[in-house]
Amino acid sequence: MTYGWAGEVVINLILLFEKDFINGNKSVRIRGRRYRHITEVQRIAVGDELTVGLGNGPLGKARITHRSDDALEMDVHWEGDPPPAVDGIFILALPRPPVLKRVLAAVTSMGIKRIYLINTQRVEKSFWNSRALKEEAIRQQLILGLEQARDTVLPQVVLKPYFKKFVQDELPALCQGRRALAAHPGGDQPCPRSVDQPFVLAIGPEGGFIPYEISQLQLAGFSIIDAGRRILRVETAVAFLLGRLLNP
Repeated sequence: MTYGWAGEVVINLILLFEKDFINGNKSVRIRGRRYRHITEVQRIAVGDELTVGLGNGPLGKARITHRSDDALEMDVHWEGDPPPAVDGIFILALPRPPVLKRVLAAVTSMGIKRIYLINTQRVEKSFWNSRALKEEAIRQQLILGLEQARDTVLPQVVLKPYFKKFVQDELPALCQGRRALAAHPGGDQPCPRSVDQPFVLAIGPEGGFIPYEISQLQLAGFSIIDAGRRILRVETAVAFLLGRLLNP
């Protein structure tokens, strides 16, 4: 999503869901956040057209046919598929709730469809009780990321609160056939550029993984990489590392 002169967020795509349809798959009625954005930020009126997408479905265009005080009705026609997904798995040590929200939206906008939130020694136990981990709260951040990137396919987010069990019992299978990379300050090698194969990227908490966690990741097949000499915030490291892996 981009920003207007006053700093308001401009959604690049209005994401629609089955519950929005009022006439088969041809017309929709929307309220709430999307309605306010269209009318107050984009200032689109009856007769105007905007880009839409169906959740987990195609992209298209919608023409506004009716506006009331709290709802818009639009006729929809579908035109094509969403952008292809990235063949990568993203693993993140659960960060502070405000950071988690930003990271979920950002990673979704970059095309990642499998996200694992894990526990590590330096993750605060209270984070696992945060409202940010509620299903609807996570979904809202994923939707923001899809609206940013003009995508429609919701990622899968999996919570793994037991590090040892996850790394020993599940992670080796997830890494099969993939290049496995774990980011940690002082890693053995720099983050590679333009990885042209399926990958798994793991990023630790503020302060990094502890030595035991690094050893367990290495046993699971991970190479330990770093993001340079500067210590980055989690959300900055996520953008930097995924940017290097994905950009040609």
